[in-house]
Amino acid sequence: MAHLGENRYGKSRVRVMKVARHETHHAMKEWNVRVLLQGDFESCFTEGDNCRILPTDTMKNTVYSLARETQAKTQEEFAIELADYLLSNNSQVTVASVEIEEKCWRQALVDGQPHATTYQMAGPEVHTTEVSQLQGGLAKVTSGVDGLMILKTTKSAFTGYIKDRLTTLPESTDRIFGTRATVRWEYAEPPKSYELARDTALNCLIRTFAEHDSLSVQHTLFDMGKDLLNAVTEIARVKLTMPNLHCLPVDLSRFGQDNPNQIYVPIDEPHGYIEAVIER
Repeated sequence: MAHLGENRYGKSRVRVMKVARHETHHAMKEWNVRVLLQGDFESCFTEGDNCRILPTDTMKNTVYSLARETQAKTQEEFAIELADYLLSNNSQVTVASVEIEEKCWRQALVDGQPHATTYQMAGPEVHTTEVSQLQGGLAKVTSGVDGLMILKTTKSAFTGYIKDRLTTLPESTDRIFGTRATVRWEYAEPPKSYELARDTALNCLIRTFAEHDSLSVQHTLFDMGKDLLNAVTEIARVKLTMPNLHCLPVDLSRFGQDNPNQIYVPIDEPHGYIEAVIER
């Protein structure tokens, strides 16, 4: 006999841009919001009874309405406020989850100075937040970044690995190391400032990647996670996903030329795929 298992529903890809118009400058955020609810919804699935269902269109409107009223300055603070609002106004909901992606708009530089009302996209990555809260409980906050494109042209090696009859990869003591990293860090407690904690985490990740004498992607990934935990004490654990986006040296010998680590062909498929959780 069939029965209903774990389930949830909500509204996805609710796009909202908010402009705070100060006298001296404008502050702008662009968010992509997803709301998911778990709770007492079985009768809707099994009997078509919608009496406990909050329409997803209402969820969309809730995002816009709260965005108008909120004093939140970060995506984490807004996600916490939104989850709390949904739980407070819907007793049938047992868990509310809010996920937000924020595009990396930064004030554009004009003659070397930040322009008060003009923005430029800083990079392809998006900043992420996921807040999950039980009815009557505290919010669990996980933040991160998706699509962080970083590459260094040296201080990366790969040697000493298993070689069998199918191994064609030559060892390298000086190679290009590029990745499109996805990072998620889970807070054990709220930091004094989510904005400062995020900036510190991102700066730490990039600094470690740049300065690390890498013996493998795994080697660098671990030290990036370890250093992040040391830099932001409120973070309990961090998950890093780092595909190895290869740049392969081109064989120029048939043209009578050498290639002293200067000419490469970038490829993104197939690529190595490495992920790990680093925790205290």
